[in-house]
Amino acid sequence: MQVITVILSVMLKRDYEGQVCSIARALEVVGDRWTLLVIRDVALGHRRFDQLLDSLGVASNVLADRLNRLVAEGILERVPYSERPVRFEYPLTKKGGELGVALLALMQWGDRHLSDKPPKIARRRSDRSPVSVKIVAKDGSVVAPGDIELVPGPGARPPRRSKRLTPTSRRRASQALS
Repeated sequence: MQVITVILSVMLKRDYEGQVCSIARALEVVGDRWTLLVIRDVALGHRRFDQLLDSLGVASNVLADRLNRLVAEGILERVPYSERPVRFEYPLTKKGGELGVALLALMQWGDRHLSDKPPKIARRRSDRSPVSVKIVAKDGSVVAPGDIELVPGPGARPPRRSKRLTPTSRRRASQALS
């Protein structure tokens, strides 16, 4: 049993050490299914522990862990709503609210590729027109996925030098060892 626990902890580690990548860093915070589902349910109005427990069907220790981590990361706030007994609710912070776009994009991807019929439809409250997540350029125009390029940003590392030996360097190394 101990061997399985060690193997799982290695397989399920939460960090992406050595990767300079915003996606990897985001996954360290929200990359497991319960965390994303907690954020989804909080966004849908379930802000209290017992509400989340009922709506998610998750073990209470798992929920407590995810809530504590999300509070520590500044995605949720822990706000008391009762003194006797002491109880808390967990509203989204501004940082947490910004995950709504990513969750909506994930939901719409799932609707297109994994659902025969979407279980929920996103729409604008004011006129009930359907909404969808799009990539928009600074000028307001929609950008096609094939028209996107990723270039080094201010946080990028300089490219690594290749450690592969060229035929010339291989020959020189061989001569030096002779």
